[in-house]
Amino acid sequence: MLSAKQIQVTFDCAEPERLARFWCEVLGYVVPPPPDGFATWDAYRDAQPPEERDAWFACVDPSGAGPRLYFQRVPEGKAAKNRVHLDVRVATGLSGPERLAALEAECARLVPLGAVHVRTLYDGEDACIPMLDIEGNEFCLD
Repeated sequence: MLSAKQIQVTFDCAEPERLARFWCEVLGYVVPPPPDGFATWDAYRDAQPPEERDAWFACVDPSGAGPRLYFQRVPEGKAAKNRVHLDVRVATGLSGPERLAALEAECARLVPLGAVHVRTLYDGEDACIPMLDIEGNEFCLD
């Protein structure tokens, strides 16, 4: 039986490029080169029919280790809590006050980018910080 070797995480959203660039900042990802035959993303965008312009965008882990993130424009807005969300692992191996401090520092970096701090969960040993991205998608700093 074959097993999956790579995955892509897809976001339905209103503004694909804006959301992709937000996640580039969060994760240290980069915008990949434009599709073959185009020198720039603007040239690619200009070649698309008007109804297809800005319909999607993507970002990738420059090391190749993480999944590609794909953002596709949909007409409807976000209506309910995500059934799946990303955990951004910024405090792996830490516990107690050190873990909390690492999570709070990352939260403080992301809020000026447009992320929303929902709450801080801390029991004296373990911690996580649920947040919202710039389109209201839930994610956690973990």
